[in-house]
Amino acid sequence: MDPVRPIAPPNALAASANLPSAQGGELASAPASNRVGYFRWVICALLLFGVTKNYMDRQLLGVLKTTLQHNFGWDDIQYGHLVSYFQAAYAAGMLLVGRLIDRFGTRAGYAVAMTFWSLASMAHAAAGSFVSFAAARFALGFGEAGVFPASIKSVAEWFPKKERALATGIFNAGTSVGAIVTPLVVPWIAVHWGWRSAFLLTGAFGFVWLVFWVLLYRKPEEHLRLSRAELDYIRCDPSEPVGKIRWSALLPHRQTYTFVVGKFLTDPIWWFYLFWVPDFLQRKHGLALMNIGVPIMVIYLISDVGSVAGGWLSSRLIHRGSTVNAARKITMLVCALCVTPIVFAYRIESLWGAVLLIGLAAAAHQGFSANLYTLTSDMFPARAVGSVVGIGGMAGAIGGMLIAEVVGHVLQWTGSYMIPFVMAGSAYLIALFLIHILAPKLEPARIT
Repeated sequence: MDPVRPIAPPNALAASANLPSAQGGELASAPASNRVGYFRWVICALLLFGVTKNYMDRQLLGVLKTTLQHNFGWDDIQYGHLVSYFQAAYAAGMLLVGRLIDRFGTRAGYAVAMTFWSLASMAHAAAGSFVSFAAARFALGFGEAGVFPASIKSVAEWFPKKERALATGIFNAGTSVGAIVTPLVVPWIAVHWGWRSAFLLTGAFGFVWLVFWVLLYRKPEEHLRLSRAELDYIRCDPSEPVGKIRWSALLPHRQTYTFVVGKFLTDPIWWFYLFWVPDFLQRKHGLALMNIGVPIMVIYLISDVGSVAGGWLSSRLIHRGSTVNAARKITMLVCALCVTPIVFAYRIESLWGAVLLIGLAAAAHQGFSANLYTLTSDMFPARAVGSVVGIGGMAGAIGGMLIAEVVGHVLQWTGSYMIPFVMAGSAYLIALFLIHILAPKLEPARIT
């Protein structure tokens, strides 16, 4: 492909010469820059839309749960199995795809992953049995595993440390955007054109995104649209060695397990919201398929605020002089505390009371998650980020597989969401406690 012709660098607001950056708890000053461009935020927008597409594909199952159970005769345990198959493939994919993205690069790796999972999403439309539907879910889970290793690696390539939490919070908001769009659009498609059309259309959106990705994404030093001032700003942190890192070099470090533990304990809660909250609202509050869109939209609109706010708060604390260690953990503690009231969600009789409580917890999860992801680029060089995110994502998917089985069996046996909501309310404080034990100062891993 011919390179994009350069354009004049945009006039942007000046960046302060003394904004603090940090790694391992030590502060460093960014170099002076009177004119910094904005093209890195174009890349962030691409990541946002990619995550949005990802979550549209994966949330289809939760939105259409009642319809599919009626058509195929599945019970709650079988539905839990379907979620588990997705999670098992996602776990395997995280382990493999993260490594491949580090090896072959972000641009090619993300493009292949998007193509694969979009085709897998469309394949659901051809399913006619539990086995064929399970095969499509398995393929979707494997392909979707590429989204976060690629996105986090992109942020590590395109943003200085002081902006990474904010950039991660912005693209991570795509999880909520996708979860908002899906229940608003999919029920209408399912009612008017059938549930198979919903899978076909959402899957096809991936190829539109792919065109923009291939045209716009390059590494900063290779991008002709990037001004020299912005490149210098992106590279204001101390330089890192280049080359590949073996898994064997990552596994002995406590920093790796810091991320793994956080993902294992908190990712399953987000999966629970994604795959089971539509059913909770239908079961507890009697919502029909066509009426579920607005409550789900409100939940994820609130969660979008949490995603950006969590990244903003962490970055703001660093700008005001806090160490990376303090900024990340203070923000994560605030988020963990905001989740705890969800333990009462199953008892609330008011629909909108339950929606607001779940929305607050989802927002807190997103803020917590944005900072948890950013820990990888705080503690590891950019060349290792994709692999570390992949290992942690595998752990989160295994946790999601376990919670799917727990929730499915609990609902089949008790008909109550009490136990899942209690698990959701306690997971983040436990995770933060273990993160602090494993990495009390967020010191960089010494990798050779």
